[in-house]
Amino acid sequence: MAFTFAAFCFLVAMIVTAILIFFAIFHMIAFDELKTDYKNPIDQCNTLNPLVLPEYFLHLFINILFLLSGSWWTLLYNVPLLAYHVRRYKNRPIMSHYGLYDPTSIMNADELSHCMREGWIKLAFYLISFFVYLYMMIYELVTSTSN
Repeated sequence: MAFTFAAFCFLVAMIVTAILIFFAIFHMIAFDELKTDYKNPIDQCNTLNPLVLPEYFLHLFINILFLLSGSWWTLLYNVPLLAYHVRRYKNRPIMSHYGLYDPTSIMNADELSHCMREGWIKLAFYLISFFVYLYMMIYELVTSTSN
């Protein structure tokens, strides 16, 4: 049993995915607070917008790791979400700062339900990804041969 670069990439991907799971949960809690009027939209968007780019860059980082390690199936598994992140960020509302969420439109019922649905889907994707990476790391460790 040898610790290969691919196993290292899956280990890093598991750690990064755990962070992404916390981001998704934080977003879900924030949208629920908006839905129930516990917080005002300006404060909530000021809290959420700084987390958008780190989430996207962390997901891009693990995709680059999979590309470098030659883990093509996991890279293909992640490309649709990466493409969605790029499309979502390119079509964001016009704002003076970075982020996706505009305080003037976030309280729209359609926009809020879309953000909630997006958060649940991302949370499910990251949870499934965590266990896929765990399995793939164990598989890499077991099948790799030591020289």
